[in-house]
Amino acid sequence: MKLRIGYELDYDFPQPTPVILMLNVHFSRVSDLAPPDHIRIQPSVPVSAYRDSFGNWCTRLLAPQGPMRITADAIISDSGLPESHDLNAGQVPVEQLPEESLVFLLASRFCDSDRLLDLAWQLFGHARPGAPRVQAICDFVNQRIAFNYNDASVTRMATDAYGEGRGVCRDYAHLAIAFCRAMNIPARYCTCYLGDVGTPPPYPPGDFAASFEAYLEGGWQMFDPRNNVPRIGRVLIARGRDAADVAIATTFGPNTLTSFKVWTDEVVEGAT
Repeated sequence: MKLRIGYELDYDFPQPTPVILMLNVHFSRVSDLAPPDHIRIQPSVPVSAYRDSFGNWCTRLLAPQGPMRITADAIISDSGLPESHDLNAGQVPVEQLPEESLVFLLASRFCDSDRLLDLAWQLFGHARPGAPRVQAICDFVNQRIAFNYNDASVTRMATDAYGEGRGVCRDYAHLAIAFCRAMNIPARYCTCYLGDVGTPPPYPPGDFAASFEAYLEGGWQMFDPRNNVPRIGRVLIARGRDAADVAIATTFGPNTLTSFKVWTDEVVEGAT
């Protein structure tokens, strides 16, 4: 299967403003792209790129005063199959975890797992360690939080999401990650493209999606507490400790996002 992926972001800057973008498809999927998802900026400005400490591809620029459009459009190949999990994967003891996974055991800005230790063990201590325990966490979070785009907040932490019982996909991911870490399971935040392939209409407006990966026997596995069912066509963009590490745009000055469009659409072969 092929997917057309991309975005169109329109900003207005009242003054020249430094910007860091994290919008390119993750390096692990670059070989599936044709053509590449090059970022196009209007008006044209010089850009530079670097990899952050998690391996994500980042783009730096100085936005001039006035309106600016940031866009990309690409085709990516995908298996077309629903995501699968090894539900028999066990939990890896902390002393046997690889060093690179240990940072994902620690509390972070939005995943305040240290404040959820007792609650996590009360809720999930009975679940079989490993994938069954992670799935039990996803089931709980899926029912605990009511999804509403109007409830989006850039400052809501995992404990807030638990207490308020509302939020968007990032809040589902943050709470599930925090519970996993409280149960000694490394978990990392993921931002992705995720369309509606294989789901019944009507479809909501396109958006980027948050999910997470848990480290279990056999390696990292993707989980999605917001949808909590296997999905088709998830395309990874970036990974980090939480949403603060993988913001699609970090701006160092005042600005207004005037328009926001994201698409992840199946390409129908032979369509005119």
